[in-house]
Amino acid sequence: MGGAERLMVPILKRLDAGRFAARVCVLQSKGDNPLAADIRALGVPVDDLPIARLRDFGAVGRLRNYLRGHRAGIVHTQLEFSNILGGLAAKTLRLPSLSTVHVLPTDDVRARTRLHQRVEWFALRFFCDRVLAVSEETRRRYIAESGIPARKLTTLYNGIDLSAGRRRESGPARDSVRNEFNLPRAASLLTTVAVLRPPKGIEFMLRAMPAILESRPDAYYLVVGDGTHREALENETRRLGLQERVVFAGLRKDVPRLLAASDIFVLPTLTEALPTVLAEAMAARLPVVASAVGGVPEMIADGENGILVPPAQPEALSRACAALLSDAETRRGMGERGWQIVQQKFNIETQVRQLENIYVEEMSRHGK
Repeated sequence: MGGAERLMVPILKRLDAGRFAARVCVLQSKGDNPLAADIRALGVPVDDLPIARLRDFGAVGRLRNYLRGHRAGIVHTQLEFSNILGGLAAKTLRLPSLSTVHVLPTDDVRARTRLHQRVEWFALRFFCDRVLAVSEETRRRYIAESGIPARKLTTLYNGIDLSAGRRRESGPARDSVRNEFNLPRAASLLTTVAVLRPPKGIEFMLRAMPAILESRPDAYYLVVGDGTHREALENETRRLGLQERVVFAGLRKDVPRLLAASDIFVLPTLTEALPTVLAEAMAARLPVVASAVGGVPEMIADGENGILVPPAQPEALSRACAALLSDAETRRGMGERGWQIVQQKFNIETQVRQLENIYVEEMSRHGK
């Protein structure tokens, strides 16, 4: 289970068990699946129904038997594979179904990728009753490119848990994180949390660092996460002579603590439907510097809770970061405004109540 699946845990935790008896069916899983244990701990059953490929001609039949056997009342699928197969199985059983699309339509020119996208669009158009887009930009792109009728597409923002208040620990976290990574106590910390893949654009932030250091020699860059692009990013760091200024922290379970220790959150991404990590940064009252792509401008109001920059432009990143590092009052103001926005628009409680209403609407339309 990846990023999209991880979003299910807080939703399932808050779904009204008196109205909905949730059950999770996993069609594909790579190795160990710790999220399954987290979901089961909520009292929600998790079943494995392994399907290796779309061309498994018995897959839809097995899914039909599964749904019928558990007396499913509504089917909610996530990601390409289950959107196609789960949508078809639900359609043949005349069950209401909805799918969440977490990514923007791809511009990838590879034939296999384009084919899979077109098959998914066909499934969403003809098998699915409602398609949930995670941002208005995602909805707009699907209307323009996929052929899915606008009436089927609904925007539902992903939310995060704000129950703890998420106040930044300006003292203990700042000191302990700097001690852990052997950074000066007065270091200004720029932080990115991301899967390390080329579309995240982290190399452009690395290339922005020399210019940032010219005006802010106290700056350090913390990269949290792992992925296939890590080695290339570490090589780029060495090429730029930034080994003493860039920290690759790897996968971490204490992201809120790392955010609490940071001064600015940076997201130099090249494409993004709706990055939930920005909501996490806003909840930590961090000002944000981010690429103006996809759904990012729906989260970051330029000059209000952060600064938007064009993608793939190190010069713009360096100017924005240096300006914020030099203005503590603006950073504080942007951080507070971000906290207000995340409460209004990206609260998990709001998302779950809206999702429950959608379930009821679709089941009512089908006479359930």
